Amino acid sequence: MSENSLSVGQQAPLFCLPDQDGKEICLQDLKGKWVVLYFYPRDNTPGCTKEAQDFTSLRAEFEAEGAVVLGVSRNSMESHQKFIEKKELAITLLSDTEIVVHKLYDVWRLKKFMGRESMGTVRTSFLIDPGGSIVNMWDSVRTKDHAQSVLERLRSMKNETTQ
Repeated sequence: MSENSLSVGQQAPLFCLPDQDGKEICLQDLKGKWVVLYFYPRDNTPGCTKEAQDFTSLRAEFEAEGAVVLGVSRNSMESHQKFIEKKELAITLLSDTEIVVHKLYDVWRLKKFMGRESMGTVRTSFLIDPGGSIVNMWDSVRTKDHAQSVLERLRSMKNETTQ
């Protein structure tokens, strides 16, 4: 059961955020494309690195399906640039330093770690269809095989809409 207040079938909240190069990326401008929007806690941490590398390795397959992959964290554009360079990533990373979009997508929540509670990013992914609706959501993601699962779900969603 998802703790996220958003649900499948609703319109994805619109936003604009700068990418690693300072270019503004707006969800509205991506209408007509499938969008994989994934939120992760921090650049250069083991789980976040693995997730970004997995999405990078599948980038051509996502693009072949007409999808764009966008990673979002609270890190700065400069941090994203270094992360991309250091880990040889080939995906777009968006900077939400003010956690506005995190809150819009209800991924900024109370987390428990080693008996302590604090606010933080809950690793969550959304699959958004070309019309701007959320068609799948993964809450509290485990990174192992996650990118592949998202790709498989994208393919099955596309098959459902073409039948």
